[in-house]
Amino acid sequence: MSGSEIEARVRNFIHEQFPVPEELSADESLLEGGIIDSIGVLTLVTWLEQEFGFVIEDDEVVPDNLESVANLVRFISHKLDESGLAV
Repeated sequence: MSGSEIEARVRNFIHEQFPVPEELSADESLLEGGIIDSIGVLTLVTWLEQEFGFVIEDDEVVPDNLESVANLVRFISHKLDESGLAV
């Protein structure tokens, strides 16, 4: 799965679930921007596990992995590669 495919799926989910501006920069902080709160992080993590078929460990639930669309794409790509689920 390409980075652009992952990004499209992530953006679609975020736009469906959270109040986001129409033009959301890939590097814009979802946390600092108030788009996702602590409950939103749990919602996002649950969706990631279901959508992409991997488990997110507690120590992976950090801003470096979840703070922006760009961070999410990088994290998902890494997890897919690590788990052998990348196609």
